[in-house]
Amino acid sequence: MKEIIRLFPDHFQLLLKRNVNWKTVQEIRLRVQRKIEILDSNQNTCLSDHTLTSTDLSYVLNQISQFSLYRFKDQLKDGFITIEGGHRVGLSGKVNTVNDQVDTLKHVSFMNIRVARSTKGYVEPLLPYLHKDGRWASTMIIGPPHSGKTTLLRELARTIGSHSSYPASKVAIVDERSEIAASLQGVPQLEVGTRTDVMDACPKAEGMMMMIRSMSPEVIVVDEIGGIQDANAIREAAYTGVEVLCSIHGSDFHSVQKRPSTCSLIDERVFHRYLVLERLNQRSSGSIKILDENGYVIAHIKGRVNNGVDRSYDDPVRNNVGRV
Repeated sequence: MKEIIRLFPDHFQLLLKRNVNWKTVQEIRLRVQRKIEILDSNQNTCLSDHTLTSTDLSYVLNQISQFSLYRFKDQLKDGFITIEGGHRVGLSGKVNTVNDQVDTLKHVSFMNIRVARSTKGYVEPLLPYLHKDGRWASTMIIGPPHSGKTTLLRELARTIGSHSSYPASKVAIVDERSEIAASLQGVPQLEVGTRTDVMDACPKAEGMMMMIRSMSPEVIVVDEIGGIQDANAIREAAYTGVEVLCSIHGSDFHSVQKRPSTCSLIDERVFHRYLVLERLNQRSSGSIKILDENGYVIAHIKGRVNNGVDRSYDDPVRNNVGRV
């Protein structure tokens, strides 16, 4: 994880190399006048040798922004910057507003580096539920933060867009936050499939229509759909005959069904499958519920390894227990 370590002053780099398990770390949290906090699949710990100063945090921020925060003004309004490798750096501090709207973020005093990784193989048990009659099913991935939505979305894109047990399809990723493919100067840094094309740093609604017009995909992949505009673009894409894979924040199917932006998509049966993820933490090994277009459970896959990255599955357990 050299792209993360290099962000820090020299006196912290050695600490990070020695004390962080880079195979399991999920977050690195920075707070002025406090010790660096490390969160992984088993515990949260603090680096005990040094307290982070405002000078240290400014150093990290300058490395992230390449000494030009102005270039990242739009991302600062969203509260995060995505760096090389697809790692998302969340930022918190003093907000400046104009006409009651967030203009920019200043005096950054808190950071959260969310570590991204590419994985292979763990989606295989899901594929029979997502592929039918020679085509992939439009699928919404539902889960709270730290449930692995983006990781799962990336692995599905890679699998669908590569020759495996199923013929490779033409996949288009609209990567608004540069987290799925982690593109650097337009080139994906993470493996997303041999037949996969990426539109990087483009708003989802515009990007989906651009990709349909220019790249003729069979499957479109987008992360973290939000408002009505995103939902309308997904509906439009689905009506052109393209299958859509997307993710959304939510605790369960019902919580998403109640949201104004997505309730109509559910009612219109735009999605044929829903994958509901359990939050990954040290007390839970995680699970995935597979729901049909009506919201009924058709399978429950248990036993993900709770580091948010490398996961294995038991054989699917069919639970026809009704709507969740």
